[in-house]
Amino acid sequence: MRNAAGGRICDKLAYDNLCLSILRSPIIMFRSLAIRAGLLCLALAPLATVASAQLKIGVVNVQKAMIDSDELKKTSAEVEAKYKPKQDELLKLQQDLQSIQTQLQSNKLTPQAQADLQLQGQRKQRDAQRLSDDLQQEFDRDRQDILGKSAQKMTDVVKKVAEEKGLDMVIDVSQALYFKPAMDITADALAAYNKAYPAK
Repeated sequence: MRNAAGGRICDKLAYDNLCLSILRSPIIMFRSLAIRAGLLCLALAPLATVASAQLKIGVVNVQKAMIDSDELKKTSAEVEAKYKPKQDELLKLQQDLQSIQTQLQSNKLTPQAQADLQLQGQRKQRDAQRLSDDLQQEFDRDRQDILGKSAQKMTDVVKKVAEEKGLDMVIDVSQALYFKPAMDITADALAAYNKAYPAK
């Protein structure tokens, strides 16, 4: 019973902290933008000796800025509260399955009681799988919506900060092998984001 039921349920319960998953999810949109910026840097490399004095570049840790934003912190707490009842229900089903497994392994049941318990376990396993699948689909939709909106807002904010600082280019920290601390505009982007989109 455990190899199919307990294992898969335990795996699904790995997102017991859904808000953490939201905050640490890869930001594909910014990664794509950063790659483009990196390619642009390569294209400009031959001109570096000529244009280095004129080209002003900033570096931003987009993921950190989004994680630390007041808006996303509030949203993550709301998402955690939204999914907690279903998480608790899934946890209860897991505990029931573990209890059933323990009883079946005790060798103290009559054949009829054992058969009845096995049927009960199969029903609970199906219920747990269905609940887990539904929960994952709903969470994925919410995550994509939240990150999509936040990423677009951060793009606008970073652009505005870059313009205010007179920067010609901004790249994500994941694409920078080395940069001087003075080039880091993450704190500025975070402050600007919190000001433009305060948590309500």
